[in-house]
Amino acid sequence: MKYEVIVVGGGHAGCEACLATSRKGHKTLLVTGNIKNIADMPCNPSIGGSAKGIVVREIDALGGEMGRNADKSLLQIKMLNNSKGPAVRALRAQADKITYPKEMLKTLENEQNLDIKEAIVEDLIVNDGKVEGIVLENGEKISSDTVILTTGTYLKADILIGNTRKRQGPHGEKPSNHLSEKLSDYGFNVIRLKTGTPQRIDKNTIDYSKGRIETGDCEEWTFSFDNKVYYDVNNQIPCHLIYTTEKTKQIIMDNLNKSSMYGGLDDIKGIGPRYCPSIEDKMVRFSDKEKHQLFLEPESVYYDDIYIQGFSTSMPEEIQEQMVHSLPGLENAKILKYGYAIEYDAIYPTQLKNSLETKVLENLFTAGQINGTSGYEEAACQGLIAGINASLKLEGKEPLVLKRNEAYIGVLIDDLITKGIRDPYRLLSSRAEYRLLLRHDNADMRLTDYGYKVGLVTEERYKKYTTKRKNIDDLFKYLKESKLTPKDNEFLESLGSSPLKDGTSLYQLLKRPELNYENLGKYFPENFSLEEIGQALIFIKYEGYIEKAKKEAAKMESMESKKIPEIINYDKVPNLASEARQKLKEVRPVSIGQASRISGVNPADISVLMVYLKKGHF
Repeated sequence: MKYEVIVVGGGHAGCEACLATSRKGHKTLLVTGNIKNIADMPCNPSIGGSAKGIVVREIDALGGEMGRNADKSLLQIKMLNNSKGPAVRALRAQADKITYPKEMLKTLENEQNLDIKEAIVEDLIVNDGKVEGIVLENGEKISSDTVILTTGTYLKADILIGNTRKRQGPHGEKPSNHLSEKLSDYGFNVIRLKTGTPQRIDKNTIDYSKGRIETGDCEEWTFSFDNKVYYDVNNQIPCHLIYTTEKTKQIIMDNLNKSSMYGGLDDIKGIGPRYCPSIEDKMVRFSDKEKHQLFLEPESVYYDDIYIQGFSTSMPEEIQEQMVHSLPGLENAKILKYGYAIEYDAIYPTQLKNSLETKVLENLFTAGQINGTSGYEEAACQGLIAGINASLKLEGKEPLVLKRNEAYIGVLIDDLITKGIRDPYRLLSSRAEYRLLLRHDNADMRLTDYGYKVGLVTEERYKKYTTKRKNIDDLFKYLKESKLTPKDNEFLESLGSSPLKDGTSLYQLLKRPELNYENLGKYFPENFSLEEIGQALIFIKYEGYIEKAKKEAAKMESMESKKIPEIINYDKVPNLASEARQKLKEVRPVSIGQASRISGVNPADISVLMVYLKKGHF
């Protein structure tokens, strides 16, 4: 049987990719090594976090599944940075590792246009530079119009503990041993990366009195704009904060040469994540710090494993025993699963178009850790975009490309294809220059129209969104028309606010830092939801900064509109610096804006390039 789309890999990227294509009416096959591991969470038991929580909201606004699925499996949820500005606020939830994949599998199995097959893919069917299907380990060939690779950490995966190396995936499964070699043969630059995971501890052997309890928020939160609450806000499972000790540090430093990464193995090529380093890396890189914080996080209500967030390691098991028992409250802890590092193959992401189709082979898309990212959320958003764009290509339509001022997803993809990577990429709020525009609260306003246009947002959801948008506009109008007068000065002074000399609109008054909905709520109509009021207030309070960010984004838009022809020969552009020439040939940017963000391409090179293009010499 021939499919329109084949998705290889059933992790978070693969799930979003195959749901997007099947929901858009394209016959799709999901091929995964183990159906039981679909939507698996092999590392931390959480969804969201700084910047990542906003990505989950963006996935939901576009019509993806991660937000809805996370809401169904919450153990605990909180809004990070709630005391700070709106640009850095983001949800983070502890998710049940049993419920999350179970609910996602149920969703996949209910899709009419989706088949699921358990197998290992070892090659692609390629003719004249175009992908036409896949080849399974047993030699079976399956044809398709497009293929999306979402192989996670399974390409030539090696588990590293101490001086041992085992060719296997995160749960001991068989990895894909030949696909990355085939990709290399087809012309891809294949690189080696590494990540890791900490121990899992029996919750019944921990003395929680030695840690600080970390509870979920008292306010109900959801990732999805459906706003369906599946959890009991008063019955969330707590986490606990502890710190490493001097003894912990001494054990690690005394045995550093036994770590896979520091002498235990001498053939490691993979580069580990800079922003989620192993505990050995932390001790070496931040040797001046007396202690490092760790979080004890529950994995599921169905079993007793506790995850030690921040304690990933590749030390031998006997050393891990000492390390764990040096931690406060874990002196008598029972280790249920030891930590390890995992090394795997990926492709260098500058080989991708901004649609996530590869430049090397037509009709081949890639998403997730194969592109050099880390994290469930980064994988899921790429899978969604790859699925959307594979579908749009089948339909003869232009791809969906989100700009840096439209979504964190746009920032992530642009960073990957323009700057490349050195270590596994992690999305951070600091990577987004327009982060005040890319907030938690307005993800639906930014992206729902796109989701509706590509066919993933339902009529019901879209109607709800347009109603909300109209209500916010009506609220702005009301606040601008409603005024307080000097007659209200006594009330304002009781709030520590300056008296009025003449009538002033509520809109202008709400710009005062001491005034908000809590103390001016009596002037608001009752027909607006708290969500609508909250979003309106953020805009009012930060209007000046938001407008400034919009103007800066508009300037960048003008650079993005200056396209660079695909046929340009950079060797013929005079006066380019040699490094700039090399990088431009590697990335082949589609616009002057993208070219300006390439590392090693300086403003002088951009000026030279613009003059060359203006003369039409290409």
